[in-house]
Amino acid sequence: MQFIIKAYDGENKLERRLAVRPGHLENLAGINGRIICAGGLLDDEGKMKGSVMIMEFGNRELLEEYLKTEPYIIEQVWEKVEVEPMNVVIVNGEKVGR
Repeated sequence: MQFIIKAYDGENKLERRLAVRPGHLENLAGINGRIICAGGLLDDEGKMKGSVMIMEFGNRELLEEYLKTEPYIIEQVWEKVEVEPMNVVIVNGEKVGR
C-alpha cells in the first residue's frame, strides 16, 4: 500500500531542520526499499519548509511505526504531518500500477 506523507516544518525551524537532516537521510537510507519518491517542500525563496514522501508499506500501522523513528518528528522539526493512502500509477514515465 502506498502513502503520501506531507509534513510541514514549524515556524523558524530551518536551522533545526538543517541540523537534523543528516539523521533524517540516514533513517531514510535504512528503509530505502520503501521510498518511491521523497523531497523537500520549498517556500517562494527556495528554502525548505517541509517534506513530501511517497512510500510503500504493507499497511498504515507499519507506516506509523516508521514515523516513530523519524528524526524530524523526534526532534520537533515537523509541526504538521498529513498522511493519505495513494495509488501510484506512473513512476518516471513508466506505468507501475493500475
